[in-house]
Amino acid sequence: MAYYDLIGDVHGCAGTLRILLHELGYRSRAGTWRHPERRAIFVGDLIDRGPRQRETVDLVRRMSDEGAALCIMGNHEWNAIAYATPRADGSGYLREHSAKYRYHHQAFLDAYRHDEAGRRDALAWFRRLPLWLDLGVLRVVHATWDATAMQRLQRVYGAPAFGEGLLHDAFVPGSWQSQAIDCLLQGEQVSLNEGVSVADRFGIQRQSVRIRWWGSRAASLREAHLGPRASRRLVPDIALATAHWVGYGEDQPPVFFGHYWLDGQPTALAPNVACLDYSVAAPDGVLAAYRWSGEAVLDDRHFVVVPRQED
Repeated sequence: MAYYDLIGDVHGCAGTLRILLHELGYRSRAGTWRHPERRAIFVGDLIDRGPRQRETVDLVRRMSDEGAALCIMGNHEWNAIAYATPRADGSGYLREHSAKYRYHHQAFLDAYRHDEAGRRDALAWFRRLPLWLDLGVLRVVHATWDATAMQRLQRVYGAPAFGEGLLHDAFVPGSWQSQAIDCLLQGEQVSLNEGVSVADRFGIQRQSVRIRWWGSRAASLREAHLGPRASRRLVPDIALATAHWVGYGEDQPPVFFGHYWLDGQPTALAPNVACLDYSVAAPDGVLAAYRWSGEAVLDDRHFVVVPRQED
């Protein structure tokens, strides 16, 4: 059986990633970080926010190309592709070039400011990333393991492989494709009542709340909240509609994901569920990994973290 080191959202923090890889026993040989017995799996969101965008992409891509790692698509890679893809009717781009979206994507754009060919090459590699991995003994997705959405995407588009048809269809507002991709890459969200908002990890007020999707259904929105601990007390303690529950049982293989900007000491969220995004792009964040060696029940001692370094 192959053993894996699952690594959380890197967000352009290449220096921190190198320290984590070294801590995990990987060494750089002939330009590629390798482990003699293990393989890395990245849960997506390699880009945006951090100071070393291009170095991060190049490092992970080299590991992937050389068989030392696997990598799936995160919402930031998906959005980068959409930001660069014109709409079929010529009315602009799939992801609008608004001030808001440009702000979120600026670090990646700046990294390739003088190398458009390099940016196109990076985007071409993003297009080769799968939307999820099901290795039988473990599963990896960026935000939510929704088997129903995955089965439909697989049947219609051949997912988890990326496809241009799916990309365009997923940017049709209200389409089932949009809902499926949003669930897999951005997670289940519940809209808040008008005038109610909750601050995210960066203090930005959000009008929706991300919720957990495994185990038994939560009774309230506050109980279901998935994100920084400080935000939970601000979440309304109201009943959660059944329609918002995906479900993932403890009889399923271990599943790993990122995306949620958690804080504190990493711990398994259920016996077979682990989030690996611990906010490395935030000043007090860490880059987290889980050393998986075949166990069906996750062990908190297998988490490895390194604080964010000044890249």
